[in-house]
Amino acid sequence: MIPETISGCVVSGHHSSRKSGRGSSFESLRFSNAGQNRTKRISSRDLPIEAHWHLPEPDKKKKFSLSKMSFRAVQESLKGIQKNSAFSNVFQPAHDPKHEHLVRSLRELLLASDELPERFDEYHTLLRFLRMRNFDLMKSKQMFLNMMKWREEKGVDAIAKDFTYEEYEAVKKCYPHGFHGVDKYGRPLYIERIGMVDLTSLLNITTIDRYIKYHISEQEKTLNFRFPACSLAAKRHIASVTTILDVEGVGAHSFSKPARELFLEIQKIDSSYYPETLHKLYIINAGPGFRMLWKALNTFMEARTLSKIQVLGGKYQSKLLEAVDPSNLPEFLGGSCKCLEHGGCLLKDKGPWTNPEIGILLQEVYSKGPRSAEEPSSNVAVEESADQPQSGGSNGHRKPDNNSRRMSLKDALMSDEDYDGLEQNQQKSYVFDQIVQKVLAVEGCLEDTREMLQRLVRKQQELEAHIKELKKLSLN
Repeated sequence: MIPETISGCVVSGHHSSRKSGRGSSFESLRFSNAGQNRTKRISSRDLPIEAHWHLPEPDKKKKFSLSKMSFRAVQESLKGIQKNSAFSNVFQPAHDPKHEHLVRSLRELLLASDELPERFDEYHTLLRFLRMRNFDLMKSKQMFLNMMKWREEKGVDAIAKDFTYEEYEAVKKCYPHGFHGVDKYGRPLYIERIGMVDLTSLLNITTIDRYIKYHISEQEKTLNFRFPACSLAAKRHIASVTTILDVEGVGAHSFSKPARELFLEIQKIDSSYYPETLHKLYIINAGPGFRMLWKALNTFMEARTLSKIQVLGGKYQSKLLEAVDPSNLPEFLGGSCKCLEHGGCLLKDKGPWTNPEIGILLQEVYSKGPRSAEEPSSNVAVEESADQPQSGGSNGHRKPDNNSRRMSLKDALMSDEDYDGLEQNQQKSYVFDQIVQKVLAVEGCLEDTREMLQRLVRKQQELEAHIKELKKLSLN
């Protein structure tokens, strides 16, 4: 995925959302200030997407910095993760009780019309669409359906699987861009040097259509591989990208007709089909020419995206170093990394996703089936087998399953007041989840018993029929 980028030839903003209004009761979180009795209400839509996963933080006695870890240290860390229950929490995070009933409602809407493929039947995927559409269920549903239609028409799955960008290295030379490690939280770090783009050479090397396919393939790679790899390395769920755009020398002259065409297409793709994956966008070396261009560009963006963007001039180093460790920041941006072995920091895809140990762990997770990596462990009673045939049509859609039953049971157990608090009711939610898990386990046993009794009855009927046949033969 190429995070929200802006250049003379590309301006991509796939993480944008509509302007948020005032949050209602379910959209707010309460945070008590230490040593004070007052509380501060914060809209949960304004929090980083990772704030919706309540995972154990790294040991605070030791300051954790993923970017400072050596390869060997990452290996040792992964061994510890594999043996620890936190390994499953990276892929099976707890749900925010204030949003769970909204995600459930969206899920039931889609299931009711048989429009939720299993691979997208995942809590935090649905949450991203809700956040982008200000938690409006019908708008979120329509946005999700538009995404599914676009994926089918564009052949996104085939692009992700089969598309090869042969001109990749040549494009890198006239359009310096790429992923380069992680920020201090563990999010993928994406960098573009837009001021160095040679648009004429770029369009001689590739076409707009092929670049769009490359863009889509990168989006899919980030969602399906970079985020999980970063999550394993950071020991917490990672679901967004930090981006740095160097716009030195960029002005109104940079926004040519091919640039506008590419920008509008990528802006549409990113904002409509890949929402809520940008954490922060730093635009650096912004001169007078770019600031004039920026006034025109930001009219194409939604308020939610603009709130994540910080435009900086030539004195940007301190801001970047607040977010990124110097070892992960290229030397040309004020960091200490040179990537001499690769010929430069943006010529090689670099990050936890290139770590072979993490790759092996991801294979282990995926080999157990997608549901084991998606469903929160505290909310699942009996997991479906990867080999078990799915109900529904051949297109991968499914009818309501145990998950719907779990949600309805939890609704019955939890009153409306149980959703009003967060810290206290997270504990309640956990207890309720355990109760629901036991209830579903008992129901599962009863269902197994019922099926066994039905089989025994059928066998008994078959045996009686055989006995009758034998009697007829003996009389003859």
